[in-house]
Amino acid sequence: MHPEIEQPKPGHCPKCGMALILKEKIQEIHQENVSENSYKPLVVIVGLIILVTLVLAIQNYLAGSFTWKITLMNFMAGFFLVFSGFKLLDLKGFAEGYSTYDLLAQKIFSYGYIYPFIELALGLFFALHVSPPILSLFTFVLMTFSGVGVAIKIAKHEKFQCACLGTFLKVPLTKVTLIEDFGMAAMALAMLMVK
Repeated sequence: MHPEIEQPKPGHCPKCGMALILKEKIQEIHQENVSENSYKPLVVIVGLIILVTLVLAIQNYLAGSFTWKITLMNFMAGFFLVFSGFKLLDLKGFAEGYSTYDLLAQKIFSYGYIYPFIELALGLFFALHVSPPILSLFTFVLMTFSGVGVAIKIAKHEKFQCACLGTFLKVPLTKVTLIEDFGMAAMALAMLMVK
């Protein structure tokens, strides 16, 4: 309540009478709040992409032109366009962060500068509903490969910031990132199978 009050031993605040808390405990509580709140931007962003995808699917259904393939393409377009946009806000920062866990970016640093543009191109192709099988296959390989780098870091219990939203939003590199990468790979694979 009164953070300016400090003393070398346990006791109570002279202003309000509350028990004083160890500095380490305050840092622990702050760290827990940071980690809980760090997923909110990701949830909001993905939620909005899903919402737009659903609205477009309903519109297509009412027009008699609904297909699962178009619905998947709409979601993937939104995902790649939004996520590439966040990466492009700080291209250098993204490349540095990405090189800490992506297998190719660890070997070839410049790949971190190219990757957001690959995502941007994928988003545009999917938005235009251009989906030759080679595009879906490329997306499947790209996202699976990216997921493998994340899986290795998680298996080693290493803590890194995920660069999926660039440096603008801080998201921890966890199983959520793994689900995101492999989820997009699964959607790309589904596009090869549905009509």
